Amino acid sequence: MKTLFFNIKELLQIRDKSISKVSGAEMNLLPSIKNAYLLVEGEQIKEYGPMSRLNNYDADRLIDAHDQIIMPAWCDSHTHIVYAGNREEEFVDRIRGLSYEEIAARGGGILNSAKRVQDSTEQELFEQSSQRLEEIMKLGTGAVEIKSGYGLTPESEIKMLRVIKSLSGSYPLSIKATFLGAHAIPLKFKDNKEAYVDQICNQMIPEVAEKKLAAYIDVFCEKGYFDTDQTDRILKTGKKYGLIPKIHVNQFNSIGGVQIGIKHKALSIDHLEIMTSQDIESLQGSVTMPVALPSCSYFLSIPYTPARKIIDAGLPLALATDFNPGSTPSGNMNFVVSAACIKMKMTPQEAINAATINGAYAMGLSKTHGSITKGKIANLIITKNIPSFNYLPYAFGSNLIDKVMIKGEFI
Repeated sequence: MKTLFFNIKELLQIRDKSISKVSGAEMNLLPSIKNAYLLVEGEQIKEYGPMSRLNNYDADRLIDAHDQIIMPAWCDSHTHIVYAGNREEEFVDRIRGLSYEEIAARGGGILNSAKRVQDSTEQELFEQSSQRLEEIMKLGTGAVEIKSGYGLTPESEIKMLRVIKSLSGSYPLSIKATFLGAHAIPLKFKDNKEAYVDQICNQMIPEVAEKKLAAYIDVFCEKGYFDTDQTDRILKTGKKYGLIPKIHVNQFNSIGGVQIGIKHKALSIDHLEIMTSQDIESLQGSVTMPVALPSCSYFLSIPYTPARKIIDAGLPLALATDFNPGSTPSGNMNFVVSAACIKMKMTPQEAINAATINGAYAMGLSKTHGSITKGKIANLIITKNIPSFNYLPYAFGSNLIDKVMIKGEFI
């Protein structure tokens, strides 16, 4: 099947194959072609260029996009889409004045979700998660990372990862699985955290690796959760079994987690709401992608990741949703891009780069996703008639997507 888009108002995020991410001042550059064409063949981007160079209209589908912008689909590198039920009652508790930490201390938060996952069947989890996945696809997401972490027992963590694998086999978008057994301390181990770390390292990680259920390993490195020594041990064990490190760090406190992530060459370090100058300096020269989650800051009323300091230090930055029941019950990457511009003072160019090519890097998908590049997967957003790409973050409450293409097919 060949699909030819012609008369495209603007074809956005044109990149050479050699570019896997953008950093610093380069994040403010967004290459594009106005009055363009784009040829998709099968699942891949075959050809593109200015209309003046289009000589052959031979294709199975011809689509006149004269008033539309076409760009790569969003790459959401941090989600917890597989969960059971919701936590709307905790939402009301926060309105009444309780903090995220206070809710967690009384058995809410992650432990609340863990009990619901433990009590749910694999099929129930799949059905609920499918609805969320279908929603984010319609919102323009073409690649997504999904974490476990609401199981907190060997059986339930494996159950979650099996659901993620089933989703990957049932939907066209690219899904990367992350094992996050170190998301919280189960009540059973509240007086003996090291015993739970032992269980993660000696039982869960070997089983996840043996069954090939995850590409990545993650830890919530934070006060009250996992300290730097425990994080170091878990990431080291994960690497031994072939799992690539990622890490939740600096959501509420800076406790040295950034440095642990860099030490283990983590693919990404995520959250970063609280960043010291030392944390930013440590990232310089590393291969690790900082990832901001602005809709989490919005929902919890906590600080936003200091994007300007990170980018102005010459570093890259990715954006993701953190879609989860407790702190970000939304997988809308369009809102994430808007929030990054409005609250984090990122330019539209920076935010779009962060949500496409840098998001792909944070999932290990740079070679196939995140830009309009010959040979890459044809995951595309086709906008409605809008004045320019600046209008995407500007009109934050509007649905500006006309069509979404994933792997060469409209969803």
